[in-house]
Amino acid sequence: MQFIETRGNDGVLEKKVNFSHAILNPSASFGGLFVPETLPFLGEEFLNKHLESSYKDLALDFLKEFNIDIKDEELQKAVDLYDNFDDKTNACPLIKIEDDLFVHEQYHGPTRAFKDMALQPFGSILSSLAKEKGEEYLILAATSGDTGPAALHTFRDKEGIKVVCLYPDGGTSDVQKLQMVCEDATNLKVIGINGNFDDAQAALKNLLASQSFKDELKKDGIKLSAANSVNFGRIIFQVIYHIHSYIELLRQNEIFMGEKIYLIVPSGNFGNALGGYYARLMGIPIEKILIASNENNILTQWISTGIYDIRDKELKLTSSPAMDILKSSNIERIIFDLFGPSRTKELMSDLNDKNIFILNENEIKKVQEVFNATYSDDEYASKTIKKYSEKSYIMDPHTATCLKAYEDLKDKDLKAVMYSTAEWTKFSSTVLNSLKEDENKYTDKEALEIISKDYNMKIPNSIKSLFSAKINHNTVINKQDIEEEITKFIRK
Repeated sequence: MQFIETRGNDGVLEKKVNFSHAILNPSASFGGLFVPETLPFLGEEFLNKHLESSYKDLALDFLKEFNIDIKDEELQKAVDLYDNFDDKTNACPLIKIEDDLFVHEQYHGPTRAFKDMALQPFGSILSSLAKEKGEEYLILAATSGDTGPAALHTFRDKEGIKVVCLYPDGGTSDVQKLQMVCEDATNLKVIGINGNFDDAQAALKNLLASQSFKDELKKDGIKLSAANSVNFGRIIFQVIYHIHSYIELLRQNEIFMGEKIYLIVPSGNFGNALGGYYARLMGIPIEKILIASNENNILTQWISTGIYDIRDKELKLTSSPAMDILKSSNIERIIFDLFGPSRTKELMSDLNDKNIFILNENEIKKVQEVFNATYSDDEYASKTIKKYSEKSYIMDPHTATCLKAYEDLKDKDLKAVMYSTAEWTKFSSTVLNSLKEDENKYTDKEALEIISKDYNMKIPNSIKSLFSAKINHNTVINKQDIEEEITKFIRK
């Protein structure tokens, strides 16, 4: 399979590249992204074939459908990492919480968040490519809280790999921060920045596109790549779990083969939603993808009106920080698929230069054929956490936003799968405020212990151990100092 560029080709880069090139060199012409030239079609035969498959066997067969240039043994090694999840046969269980609503729990990996679903196998493949080529790579990651821990975990102590993770200081939960700053592998560097996630992501994109930065790395024999969902190596693994959720509904006799379902995604950077979009294109019977946002509801505005306007928009810090994002990178891949490279380049240029782009009437209709969107505030999320705790189900604040989309947007009598992207342990103080209906300031450690005792919830050892771990990364800097700090790390 070949990969092409969302904003067209600049005449310098190759017009088409293979998968390994796209993941090792994720920066495309004109600051664009790589996308597959075509997608394989997965019909009922594929779904029937995997009704009894483990998650990793489904993943392996899916990857082979893409015919990517990765050796079979490396693909097998990558998907074998799902054996390290809570249930080696079912990496992400599907739990029924209403007659027509199911939670796809994506947080049963080593860092207790959905980023493990993609970053565990992706990290294995990228590391093996670097080793095979005898090259050294700097992997950049920008995080709103979950990409960072997952990227650091998957690349720790990997030969030929150095990782720099940027996070907004004060913009993550205590647990998320500890998962990053307590990492002790010598090939990892964690940098807090005075800013928000959009600032961290913009810095990452600028460095990926900076020839002078690449030239500086070249002096040390180092090449540049990324662990964020700008890298299609992340996205390919994010398609699989949408297929898995459909198969799980079939297994549980909740739907018949070919019956359509809704997907409900709590969305910030749109990678999870993009995975659902690709699954739909590949033949999975999906009626619509319903996007749930928090008060940073730029995606609701875009899908409802066709206007993506962040002029004078100020990022709000909410109880669901992984969704505190205004520039959602992966809408670019949707725009490319619907409207082509010329229009994509035009719209992305408007967003970069003017902080706004506007779709025409026909374009809005195309987006709305697939997506609908709404948003909720912290109060709604809190009440929802409390409501479902009384039904013996504890969810995190990101998952709670999905109920708003379920209540407001599901207009057909079809089953719906909503994606739970983080375990409650990652946001325990917020969850405890909801459960107790108070506004007390609990530390994450206090909240974990109270919820565990009062609600009989298990705390994974990987979370417990954080509070006695040594902090190894104390760096917090301004945005303009990021490149200098990275260069110091490379040459220490």
